Amino acid sequence: MEKVLQLVFKKADGKQKVLNVTDPREGVTGEEARTAMQSVVDSGVFNADGNALTEVVEARLRSTDVTVLK
Repeated sequence: MEKVLQLVFKKADGKQKVLNVTDPREGVTGEEARTAMQSVVDSGVFNADGNALTEVVEARLRSTDVTVLK
């Protein structure tokens, strides 16, 4: 099973930006993710399509089962 931690932010233009983190640490909590996300917003280091990330929306885990067909 593949897992991806999706970090959802609001941009200055009101649209959303999702950053995907592959293979997140097992047991990561929502509080840990939101704290890290707020640090990203506060730092201003990311710029998505010319718009700063301005707000934390949510963090979510996406799990995908992959079956290789032979």
